[in-house]
Amino acid sequence: MSINYKNTNAERSTVTRDLDEFTAKSGNIYKSLIAISKRSDQISSEMKDELTKKLAEFASTTDNLEEIFENREQIEISKFYESLPKPVAIAIQEYLEDKVYVRDASEPIEQIEE
Repeated sequence: MSINYKNTNAERSTVTRDLDEFTAKSGNIYKSLIAISKRSDQISSEMKDELTKKLAEFASTTDNLEEIFENREQIEISKFYESLPKPVAIAIQEYLEDKVYVRDASEPIEQIEE
């Protein structure tokens, strides 16, 4: 699942949040925070994998430290990822927009009869 990070309307800086927004969705602030935390971990992992793949194209085959070249494209890719909202901000925004499916693991899964 690929995320379009450019089109997220997640906050790029610290914002004070109303805890009632989170409590209203799950009935329990801790359940909401666990869901956001798990989604944030997923987003972080996806972003890291994507960045690693893009930067692997620029990997040098030499081990000589004197032969380090500046690559403008590599710098631009790194700057783009640095300017993105943090994974937790994206996860919070997705949670508030009901884009995150949350299931209580202690509740039995409903079986669909065929």
